[in-house]
Amino acid sequence: MASHENTRGRGASTGEAAQQAAETARGSSILDGMDASSPLAAELADERRRRQVLSEKELERPATTRTITVSNQKGGVGKTTTTVNLAAALASQGFHVLVIDIDPQGNASTALGVQHSADTDSIYDVLIDDLSFADVVADCPDIERLQVIPATIHLAGAEIELVSLVAREQRLQRAVEEYHRYREEHGLERLDYVFVDCPPSLGLLTVNAFVAAREVLIPIQCEYYALEGLSQLLNNIQMIQKHLNPPLTVSTILLTMYDGRTRLAAQVAEEVREHFPEAVLDALIPRNVRISEAPSYQQSVISYDRSSTGALAYLEAAAEIVTRGGPTDV
Repeated sequence: MASHENTRGRGASTGEAAQQAAETARGSSILDGMDASSPLAAELADERRRRQVLSEKELERPATTRTITVSNQKGGVGKTTTTVNLAAALASQGFHVLVIDIDPQGNASTALGVQHSADTDSIYDVLIDDLSFADVVADCPDIERLQVIPATIHLAGAEIELVSLVAREQRLQRAVEEYHRYREEHGLERLDYVFVDCPPSLGLLTVNAFVAAREVLIPIQCEYYALEGLSQLLNNIQMIQKHLNPPLTVSTILLTMYDGRTRLAAQVAEEVREHFPEAVLDALIPRNVRISEAPSYQQSVISYDRSSTGALAYLEAAAEIVTRGGPTDV
């Protein structure tokens, strides 16, 4: 494995480190005036312990850029929420991160506070008109080291327009590779992570995302019918592996919308872990009001309320993805 640069020392800003310390201290002060045997005290103590463990982790840069497509053709499973919050969590820890929004709804662009009106140059212009990423990329306004390739409503017609284009399945891959070369030629830091947020379908846009990536991350909600349709998604990934992108692998499965108060959530989590023991992260994303509120303020939950339980869960998931490494690290 190539030598890694430790991002803990160079990455997270002094303000971010101070905020983490303040969160831990605040949890301690609340616990001091509370019955230690109460369920709430136990929950707060657990969160304080988790924050302490997280603050002590040394996170290293990957040997090469990890490109991760976030996909699940079921709607409402937390694809966009997962994409923006993992990206924000990693960027806040010092990594250089790019989010590519290829969902015509443009929700990832909204959540990261990036302009994506109809007249904005976007991923549509990259895929259809051969613009480069350098022409359309935007900085996330409230998180350093996080960039976004926005999506606009024009992307809704891209599925049809792509059909007649040469190398229609590889257009995103070529744009990503070109942007890596552009950054190197202009003396910019290498990207550590690239996340592609897919639409809830298995059309040409999603195929482009699969071809451009080395890894697939599948969010699965801890609810009834959680695994419904997953076999079709896995079949499509196998077809991409066979014909277009042999190195592609399902590296990560993240359980979302977990409600520890219900037996169903625990049963679903257990079932998913039985099916995919190597891919499922230990971190669970809970149902949390702060996660739901953040997009309405055009923010990730990391910048909206870093002290929330939801932000903690995504910070843990991001750290676990870093620690586990990916196929490119082998």
